[in-house]
Amino acid sequence: MKYKHIFGPVPSRRLGLSLGVDLVRHKTCSLDCIYCECGPTTNQTLKRKAYVPFDEVKTELADYFENHPDPDYVTFSGSGEPTLNPDIGRIIDFIKEKKAQVRVAVLTNATLLSDPVVRKDLNRADLVMPSLDAVTPQTFEKINRPAGQIDIHKVIDGLKAFAESFQGEIWLEVFILPGINDAKEELEALGKIIRDINPTRVQLNTLDRPGAVAGLKAASKDDLDRVAGIIDADNVEIIARVKDLASREHISDEKMEAMIMETIHRRPCTIDDLTAALNLEKGKLEILMKRLILEHKVESVQQERGIFYQTIKKL
Repeated sequence: MKYKHIFGPVPSRRLGLSLGVDLVRHKTCSLDCIYCECGPTTNQTLKRKAYVPFDEVKTELADYFENHPDPDYVTFSGSGEPTLNPDIGRIIDFIKEKKAQVRVAVLTNATLLSDPVVRKDLNRADLVMPSLDAVTPQTFEKINRPAGQIDIHKVIDGLKAFAESFQGEIWLEVFILPGINDAKEELEALGKIIRDINPTRVQLNTLDRPGAVAGLKAASKDDLDRVAGIIDADNVEIIARVKDLASREHISDEKMEAMIMETIHRRPCTIDDLTAALNLEKGKLEILMKRLILEHKVESVQQERGIFYQTIKKL
């Protein structure tokens, strides 16, 4: 069965072997974050609707569960903000009914957590990973570029309300860009809010792939250590990359191409990224990428960390 709404599983930096579920069309989000590896937001909205059909997602998950080993996590992520789809709670319920032992994670930008219905939708998840990159309106506007009616104070209140009621784990991600959201005053204010939310973990991240805006600078290890010290929480960690995973053998070129296209459609990757994420042999990947470029299916972009490959977006 060819999947449209699920992808992977791929080794995740945080979740082990993770099966992705994409509940919106590329790129539907309430924010237009300057660092987003999925590219600029083309449909910026706060409207909750069935961007992809519930029955299609359910059918794909059922087929995957019947024909593949269990992943460590089923993770709601992909092309935008998953909580914009009002069926997310129903799909989590379906996963738990089919595979109670498989953990469910939700990556969210937290902008809809002020809605009690959204908080209820996420109740059966095992792990929710909200992001909070800024706590002042000026910095929030600069780094996250929200839809006009989003108030950062309301977002923070929603996060606090969710943290009070949620029975699973919360790993709060903070994305650091030097010169944009790492001023001492901003980080001190952020640290106070984080201590109020009291998440299970605070994970510091920075640029690893091309963002939506060119010319952004990644934070160094020293930068992130400084941030951790100012935030001043016991549970702060710097996210590391996945490496050294066993490669897949005897995979057809057709299946390899499908896996690659599914992955780089959602986020640009280097050859090393794809080798780690898909457990594929590097030499075969290099040959296949050259063919995909010649066939005008893929384009390459030179960035500081190397050559990134992405699908060619059709106009």
